Amino acid sequence: MSDAMEQDAPPSSPPPRGTKRKADEMTGPRRIRALHQDVVNKIAAGEIIVSPFHALKELIENAVDAGSTSLEILVKDGGLKLLQMTDNGCGINKDDLPILCERFTTSKLKAFEDLTSIGTYGFRGEALASISHIAHLAITTKTADSSCAWRAHYAGGHLAPAKAGQTSDPKACAGRQGTQIAVEDLFYNVPTRRRAFRSASEEYAKIADMVGKYAVHCKGVAFSCKKHGEAGAGLAVPANASVKDRIRMVYNSATANELIEIELQNDQYGFKTDGLVSNANHSSKKTTCLLFINHRAVDSSVIKKAVEQTYSTFLPKGGKPFFYLSLEIDPARVDVNVHPTKREVNFLNEEEIVEMICDEIRTRLGKVDTSRTFMTQSLLSGGKTPSISKAATLPEDDSMEVTPTIKRPSTARAASQRPYENNLIRTDAKSRKITSMLQAQSTLSREPTSDDLQYEYNDKEATICRLSTVKELRADVRENMHNELTDVYTNHTFVGIVDDCKRIAAIQGGVKLFLVDYGMLSAEYFYQLGLTDFGNFGTIRLGPPLSLRELLEMGAEQMRAQEPDTVELDWDEVVSAVSEQLISRRDMLTEYFSLEISEEGDLLSLPLLMKGYSPSLAKLPTFLLRLGPHVDWNDEKGCFASFLKELASFYVPDALPPPPASKDADEDEELANRRDELHRTIENVLFPAFKGRLVATRGLLKGTVQVANLKGLYRVFERC
Repeated sequence: MSDAMEQDAPPSSPPPRGTKRKADEMTGPRRIRALHQDVVNKIAAGEIIVSPFHALKELIENAVDAGSTSLEILVKDGGLKLLQMTDNGCGINKDDLPILCERFTTSKLKAFEDLTSIGTYGFRGEALASISHIAHLAITTKTADSSCAWRAHYAGGHLAPAKAGQTSDPKACAGRQGTQIAVEDLFYNVPTRRRAFRSASEEYAKIADMVGKYAVHCKGVAFSCKKHGEAGAGLAVPANASVKDRIRMVYNSATANELIEIELQNDQYGFKTDGLVSNANHSSKKTTCLLFINHRAVDSSVIKKAVEQTYSTFLPKGGKPFFYLSLEIDPARVDVNVHPTKREVNFLNEEEIVEMICDEIRTRLGKVDTSRTFMTQSLLSGGKTPSISKAATLPEDDSMEVTPTIKRPSTARAASQRPYENNLIRTDAKSRKITSMLQAQSTLSREPTSDDLQYEYNDKEATICRLSTVKELRADVRENMHNELTDVYTNHTFVGIVDDCKRIAAIQGGVKLFLVDYGMLSAEYFYQLGLTDFGNFGTIRLGPPLSLRELLEMGAEQMRAQEPDTVELDWDEVVSAVSEQLISRRDMLTEYFSLEISEEGDLLSLPLLMKGYSPSLAKLPTFLLRLGPHVDWNDEKGCFASFLKELASFYVPDALPPPPASKDADEDEELANRRDELHRTIENVLFPAFKGRLVATRGLLKGTVQVANLKGLYRVFERC
């Protein structure tokens, strides 16, 4: 019976396609065969033309390479049914039409060595060939010296007849100078790829985004893009529009109005960059990145993350920037032949170039970040439309008027609902402060002496720090960052100085009031500033030079007076050891810290960390004396860290003696002037600097105490 059943059983069928064969089913190795040329071409086409907007990117780049000043784009069904682009470039010679769509045919490259000096968009000679393998391609072109235009159809990389029974030779027709390329039924012979696209509107959005990027970058070139069947263009940019106007047309006016220009050039790394980046008043939920390297639109996660990190100290939590950057790098330093779609490129010294760009953005933001835009509730009855007020971080003249502007209607409608009073926040820094109520107006009218300082600029170029120890110290600060506390200091409003003897100030963060130790804040800020600007400090020139030994002896006297009960030390020996230590390392101190000491032992200059603020020179002797025992001179990382901490302590504002207890008692005039200058400096220089660049570490939690919460106070009043 079993034999009969075995004879009646049908023969075993081969496993279905795509099923992995088991080891016991392998009867032997399969033969290796060369793929059919049609399969090879479709595989190559799938690597280059991933979606319709990739095809359009190749067409745009070819048109700009041809000298076009006007590009008209027509899209049907997201580019899958029709993708047509018309330009007014130089056109294509009739004799070149037969090989136009063959693979690796190009007018921009002859030898492999030409890649090291390539200056055009396209060079691989695969774009049109790939399109012709997966779509119906028709090209109409006319050159300046041709009496008529020529129209040709392509299929599989070769000329093809327009209709059955006709010849495949190009046909003469009427046409204007330039080239019109029509791509129909994209992916008609790759049904799996065609079914993967979700919707035509989504593909059109990607096409519009790509066109918008090149419309912003390509100066002197007009762009228009519209859907098939619609009367007006969805995107239209004239040829004579400036870059900022192009951003306004492609994106929106709110973005274009908040842009600042950046420009940077470095011969050492062979690059220059220019562009427009948003200031601190612009913030969105998503980063808008327009990045061009040698005029080619590329993606770079490294540059994007670095710029976002740079903006994290200027924007509120969750806020993202807009930036357009155009990098021109020496072609010999760039490898463009990395990705089939040329979406990614590699270039030398990427880390150093990105760091320089971020430093330039940070500098530009610091120069213009004198005001922030906040929403404030109208005080007029029935006023439901919010207005914009400029909260200046620097004191403004009372005669200045700020004209409120109206937000977009959608924002106005959202703000029409009456907020709860316990959520309202005073954000206008021009309003009357507590300090104006505690001090006489005559003392507030005094000008700080720091404004009288004279500065000179030299032509010394900024040096890039490549020391691994400094980079490790910077990383330690980032790892120790407290996000919530950083947000408080980034978005705080200065209230006033509470106690200049204990160095305590009050700030407002949201609906909360904090007391902060500004001495601790200053020490952390100047330490971070020393790491950021390592090797690029300014210089406080001393004239005449001061004797280092005399300063150290003064420091020893101060130390002896402060700690009379300590174990007796041979202070002369201490002074000699510290003096010898500093003089022996004077070259390193000058190069890294701008602390210049002559061979004879004279102190010539001190490091300048912040313009508009100078440390108290009364602390100079103690600062120099502490550089001996409190700096680890035997370890590079420890040396830099301990020296910068001592330098930060030197820059921390002085703790002044308390004012007279009686109101009738007169304070010493010199001390009163010092107190007024200190208060102005803390409010107008230090705290705005904390707002812009301070990374609040966990250690600052000890110096930040919340003393009031508006919501909690409302609950207390409700119980009363």
